[in-house]
Amino acid sequence: MKHLPGLMIQGTCSDAGKSFIVTGLCRLFSDMGYRVAPFKSQNMSNNSYVTPDCKEIGRAQGAQAEAARAIPSVYMNPILLKPMMDTRSEVVLLGEVFRPMDGWEYHRGFTMEKGLQVITTALDHLATQYDTLVIEGAGSPAEVNLNDREIVNMRVARLARVPVILIADIDRGGSFASLVGTLELVGEYRRYIKGVIFNKFRGDISLLQDGLDWFEEYTGIPVIGVMPYLDDVLIETEDAQSPQRLAKRSGLELLDIAVIALRRVSNNTDVEPFIHELDVNVRIVRNAGEFGNPDAVIIPGTKSTLGDLEYLRTSGLDNALADYAGGGGIIFGICGGYQILGKSIDDPFGVDGSSDRSSLGLGLLPIATTFEQDKSVKQGTGRTVGSPFGGISVKGYEIHLGCTVVVPNAAEKPFIDLGSHSDGYVLGDGQIIGTYVHGIFDNDSFRSAWLNRVRERASFPIRAPVNTSAVKEKSFDRLAQACRDNLDIEKLLELMVVPVD
Repeated sequence: MKHLPGLMIQGTCSDAGKSFIVTGLCRLFSDMGYRVAPFKSQNMSNNSYVTPDCKEIGRAQGAQAEAARAIPSVYMNPILLKPMMDTRSEVVLLGEVFRPMDGWEYHRGFTMEKGLQVITTALDHLATQYDTLVIEGAGSPAEVNLNDREIVNMRVARLARVPVILIADIDRGGSFASLVGTLELVGEYRRYIKGVIFNKFRGDISLLQDGLDWFEEYTGIPVIGVMPYLDDVLIETEDAQSPQRLAKRSGLELLDIAVIALRRVSNNTDVEPFIHELDVNVRIVRNAGEFGNPDAVIIPGTKSTLGDLEYLRTSGLDNALADYAGGGGIIFGICGGYQILGKSIDDPFGVDGSSDRSSLGLGLLPIATTFEQDKSVKQGTGRTVGSPFGGISVKGYEIHLGCTVVVPNAAEKPFIDLGSHSDGYVLGDGQIIGTYVHGIFDNDSFRSAWLNRVRERASFPIRAPVNTSAVKEKSFDRLAQACRDNLDIEKLLELMVVPVD
């Protein structure tokens, strides 16, 4: 395999900030003139990104490619695991569904043969297209129960022959112990770790200096830098709904938008554009007791529509939604949330991952969904056609197995004309809307029009659209600047060009 200069960011734990650091370095190296690509061999997430050639990769790698000013590609995330239940995931290889597997089958029969083969193919391809790689690990490299068959941490570093920079979350506490413990447990792979970063630091850096000096003397590994806690950098998240990112603002009268918590939520980034709306509070609702009287409700996507429909029933949220709709409440369903709003859902091939093969939906839209064996994955552009939001240009992406049709004797009231087909359904004057289009609220004009409708009904002032693309670009730039200001970039560049054997 050709050696491509680069480095790998690993963490002592999940959520140490690996994705943020990789994103920041991608933008920084792009600013310096490098053709840089992100890479994560295996990502477990139900947040997908649809590439221009209509394939699936992890959402984080899509955002990192945007930061790198590169075209998102399946070679940046060759293996995507999409959890269907606690012990079973859909395996996506090079952007296309391979098949569902349980954890035992995946780790015992897949990773060290097919998995490594696909990863090697991806790295070889990237080496022909880019100057450098910024590779992201997953979890911790010290998970001793998996180290003999893992394909996302040290084995990838060895395959790519790149140095590893280990990150610890100092805000969580115990960062020195977690770093030293990780160094002890990685065994022979310790030689790949060429530096560490303390991430999410708050306070006076001078009070930390004695600890940094001790660490370097004790381990012989340099501290590349200390990154501050960055609460003003707003880019898509990798995993599940993040209440801390949707935290309530104080001192303002706020629109109350309730997002229904689903156990198998997917593409929850659909609701993150509301972070940028200063008069909006988004809260996660897990049961009927938390429902309250929101100004609007969003039901997001799910990897198991039938399973999460059953969850709505056991939590009492089905009745809460029915009562809310009956009182004129505004509801917006996306993908699986759209299916849930319908009259029926059928799964003749058992592809939804639930023990149920059919169920009645909430009955709030006159639609019926049947799951098919082949997944629809596509990007699309079109115009809204449903009153009162007709004529707004929108773009987004679809990832779904279901085929949804209007039930007999019901009027056709599509939401979006996508050229090749119509999508979604609009009830009445827009009180209830469903769509398969993920990213619908990333369209500033539509999000603003929908929110202003909610504002009018709640007697809030109308507001102008927020340019979320500009906000995202500023976040990439702030993240890159934080890396410049707080990391030893010259040291990283020096490490990147030397293959590790």
